[in-house]
Amino acid sequence: MPETPTFGRYAEIPYNEMTPEQQEAYKFLVETRGRLPGPTKIWVHNPGLAKAAAPLGAYFRKGYSLSEREREIAVCIINSKWHSIYPTAAHERAGKEAGLPADKVEALVAGLPTSFSDPREQIIYEMATALANARWVPKGIFDRAVQLLGHVGITDVIVLMGYYSCVSLTLAFYDVPAGAPGMER
Repeated sequence: MPETPTFGRYAEIPYNEMTPEQQEAYKFLVETRGRLPGPTKIWVHNPGLAKAAAPLGAYFRKGYSLSEREREIAVCIINSKWHSIYPTAAHERAGKEAGLPADKVEALVAGLPTSFSDPREQIIYEMATALANARWVPKGIFDRAVQLLGHVGITDVIVLMGYYSCVSLTLAFYDVPAGAPGMER
């Protein structure tokens, strides 16, 4: 492994220096994701973890119950909770690209109060804020979430936040700056 960090504090492993297991995990990640962004650049160091995490990350890119706007509300809240600049900056852009108003996205990232006129977006905002701040979820929020999202949507929000907690904590630990490209692959 190179001594010089290439992605924040992490020194990526060139493909030709990976173990056979790491190469297999790398290929699996590329097949599953199409590329190696963010934490997967680091997770490939742990092939078992990389193979376990990739399908979950892929699930949240298509075919789940949330719109892109809804996804970005929860992701912006949890990324900024962990003070991880790389994913927070990436999803600040993604939230705006998904059509969320800039002032709403900036409030989400800054931890400031905001609101949404769409009832599903509003309940996702309330759920994610309560969960990210380790608060008890009041019965009224629970009842509205069941009504608006159903249990499939609720569990998608919760597990999405858990997945992005892993993303954020990985990138925060390795102090990966916003927009860091890492090694060419």
